[in-house]
Amino acid sequence: MRRALQLARLGEGFTSPNPMVGAVIVADGRIIGEGYHRRYGGPHAEVWAMRSVPEADRHLIPGSTVYVTLEPCSHYGKTPPCAAMLVEKGVGRVVVGCKDPNPRVAGRGIDMLRKAGIEVEVGVLEDECLAVNRRFIVAQTMHRPYVLLKWASSADGFLDRDRGPDESPAMFSTALTSQTVHGLRAVHDAIAVGARTVLRDDPRLDVRHIAGRSPRPVVIDRRGTAPSSARIFSREGVIYLTSERRTDIPDGVEQIIVAPDATPADMVKALGTAGVSSLMVEGGACLLKAFIDDNMWDDARVEVAPFELGEKGIAPLAVPAGTVSVAEADGGNVIINVKNPNPRSF
Repeated sequence: MRRALQLARLGEGFTSPNPMVGAVIVADGRIIGEGYHRRYGGPHAEVWAMRSVPEADRHLIPGSTVYVTLEPCSHYGKTPPCAAMLVEKGVGRVVVGCKDPNPRVAGRGIDMLRKAGIEVEVGVLEDECLAVNRRFIVAQTMHRPYVLLKWASSADGFLDRDRGPDESPAMFSTALTSQTVHGLRAVHDAIAVGARTVLRDDPRLDVRHIAGRSPRPVVIDRRGTAPSSARIFSREGVIYLTSERRTDIPDGVEQIIVAPDATPADMVKALGTAGVSSLMVEGGACLLKAFIDDNMWDDARVEVAPFELGEKGIAPLAVPAGTVSVAEADGGNVIINVKNPNPRSF
């Protein structure tokens, strides 16, 4: 199962809104096949594992044991059901890391295997299997997109310094931690900022420091103040949340109309309707605080630099309460990860 988890992570950033899944086939005390879900719409992990079995070992498939991190699917979607395929192949035993919370599966895959006479064991390394698909699990059980809050600050808790309109923002991240952040961007469906960040920083919100897929940019601008000439509006797949449709916004931008007093929960619900299953909120401070105050977040990642801004500091933001883990990072920076113990559900 640990090998299956290693394989599952290879699909990170490419399978959404589907989960990451790894599968390993064992016979005669050795691995004869393995695979993982490589991309959304493509074959599932169990299929790749079966395809990988060498011709010389294919006679071992009947009666073999299949280890899979997530319950095999039981329904027809973009691919046939994997549970039925395992039954057809005649495997003797299936070890499942965790059940699939997707209502279309939710135990049906396990039942299909057992009714066919296949021995099924469930819950091996369950916590690890749930953790690898945290974004998918939240989306399925909370009925809304997973939400990660991310920001960097000075040691005294400020997100920026007092600066003129042509001055660059304060820099807290190192080259290595910036690369890590771009890795986080690559595994989320969308990334959101507020209108003030667009006005002050003109961000691109893409993936540059690693190889990976750029998330859909989201501009939250209920008052309609973001300039239509901003660089972000030249990106593909942009979502613009505002209270009144604008004719000056470039073609191709998906405008979603929300109430002038829309809450973060309202906006997350609207993004879910637009096909977003995981959202990374990068700021600024007012937008992040609104998500915290509305309890509309699942995890927070706060990078703290080893220097203070003092009187020059602006945009203070406190680390939210929750289950905290702390790690040292490059250059003396500290990463504070916070898990919301009671996030908001729809």
